[in-house]
Amino acid sequence: MKQSKNFFKVQGTILLMVFLLMNTAILYAQASKESLFDQGNTAYNEGDYQKAISLYEQTLKTGQHSAALYFNLGNAYYRLNKVAESIYYFEKAKQLNPLDEDIQINSAFAKNMTIDAIEKLPESQIAQFQKSLFGIFSFSVWSVLTVILLWIFVGLFLAYLFFNSVQSKRIFFFSALLVLVVFMTSFFVTFSIDQKEKNTKYAILFSDQIDIWSEPNQQGDLLFNLHEGTKVQLLDHLEEWQKIRIANGSEGWIRNASLRRLDEEIPK
Repeated sequence: MKQSKNFFKVQGTILLMVFLLMNTAILYAQASKESLFDQGNTAYNEGDYQKAISLYEQTLKTGQHSAALYFNLGNAYYRLNKVAESIYYFEKAKQLNPLDEDIQINSAFAKNMTIDAIEKLPESQIAQFQKSLFGIFSFSVWSVLTVILLWIFVGLFLAYLFFNSVQSKRIFFFSALLVLVVFMTSFFVTFSIDQKEKNTKYAILFSDQIDIWSEPNQQGDLLFNLHEGTKVQLLDHLEEWQKIRIANGSEGWIRNASLRRLDEEIPK
């Protein structure tokens, strides 16, 4: 019996040490990430934008992605007059925090550096309302909210079934009905955003200048050309050719363009 007790005591000690070591490693990793980000901010404030970019990109490689980090990267590249890089990271920041005014303003400044002046197609009132609704939260927040609302509805409905008081039943019934309506709205928004992200792919053009053709060959008509920093929607591809659409609705084919997709994760 003594040997058995000692065995379990040793096992418990080992498990405790492993747990403490794992916690220490996690805390150290978090501190390291914060340290790199803070060092990048210090370098930026000192005017060393290239160093700031290096530190921010090291932070990205640790797996940390945030609107603040992308925003700071966009600012640093903007200071170095790197048009495509600046716009790319501001767009990444907007994906995570679409309603942030600072991101919107600085993104507009960066776009003013582009050569191509492209006017957006006017949006209908329904499209504007949908955009505003979808932009209240990020996709991840909408997803979590949908799950929470479902559990609240289930809880209220069960309370309605098990309470005997007529007044309590009435309160729980109408509360459950209200939550159900909000849940359905949240579910619709989450589903719509998911489908839109799956079916709509955007990229930033990094080529200095590229020709846009009417067909995926150079026997077609040369429609127009684009320059670095332009945001394009990816529609189709055929070998080294890609079909794109720009904000004013114009479409065409580009060949061997340097594009950086906005839906791709930053490589570690």
